[in-house]
Amino acid sequence: MSTNGLSTDGSSADGLSVGSVSTGDMSADRGGADSVSADRAGVGGVSADRRGAGRTRASGTGPLRMAAVSAEFGRDLEEDFTVVERLIKEARAEGVRLLALPEACLGGYLLSLDDSASDEGPPALALDGPEIRRLAALAGELTVVAGYCEADGDARYNSVVCVNGDGVLGNHRKVHQPLSEDASYASGDRFHAFDTPVGRIGMMICYDKAFPESARALALDGAEIGVCVSAWPGARTHATTDLVNDRWKRRFDLFDRARALENQIVWISANQAGTFGSLRFVGSAKVVDPGGEILADTGVGAGLAIAELDVAQALETARRSMGHLRDRRPETYTHAGAVSP
Repeated sequence: MSTNGLSTDGSSADGLSVGSVSTGDMSADRGGADSVSADRAGVGGVSADRRGAGRTRASGTGPLRMAAVSAEFGRDLEEDFTVVERLIKEARAEGVRLLALPEACLGGYLLSLDDSASDEGPPALALDGPEIRRLAALAGELTVVAGYCEADGDARYNSVVCVNGDGVLGNHRKVHQPLSEDASYASGDRFHAFDTPVGRIGMMICYDKAFPESARALALDGAEIGVCVSAWPGARTHATTDLVNDRWKRRFDLFDRARALENQIVWISANQAGTFGSLRFVGSAKVVDPGGEILADTGVGAGLAIAELDVAQALETARRSMGHLRDRRPETYTHAGAVSP
């Protein structure tokens, strides 16, 4: 694995590839929705108000070591939790404080994007249920982001949750649904950022990142770090043998870099790897800086993309001369003939 010409290859105890970059001197190293509302009780009985109280923002906290995961997950929840636990232990050993796991890592994604009639889909989990509490307990002092199928009454949502040992810090329901995904999931209806011990984070899922407004909404809500979790497959037509040359992989990478650059935020992108049903995932988990430069990348295989960055300093530097959020002119963006709100 390489990043911007810097060798970041490493081997973990379980055979996963580990890439690590420190941006202090940009040298490679191999170290050792609908969102939760402000008053909604979190996992373990900790209220959102209490969770948010006294949280330290990224500003002034120094370098943050973060990681994006590329890994394979399936329907068996116990097997998935075994993988999750292993990845959290590996991240902890690497000094990671923010870890992003893929979309649908708890219970697997859909078997196909063509016809889901024969697919019962992943198990639906309650946000305040035992599985999310288990995830939070595994996270401990780490801030962990993970995708799951959320149950809310009779509805099922493709969701992503952010937890640590205190419980749920934030939750997002996927808004944009590709192909036949809407046959399996209801759709979320908002994007928002929230405070965590590692800074203010905004989350989205897979196809959400194809829409610039999604990341822009998070950035305008103060997100310093955008986290996108995916189950992004290779091209369905004219598929290539080598995923490195896959056109859907190129789009995946382009969206990651563009969303970071246009909003001048740190971007963490996790993705599934391997195969599931008829889908072959492109991996390519990565960490991108506010200038759109890839700091660490797993390539198309399984692994951890690890990078260390002073988030507050990186945002300040990126926005010093050309501030993309500051220099917007929203009054000019209305379609001709459209009625302004």
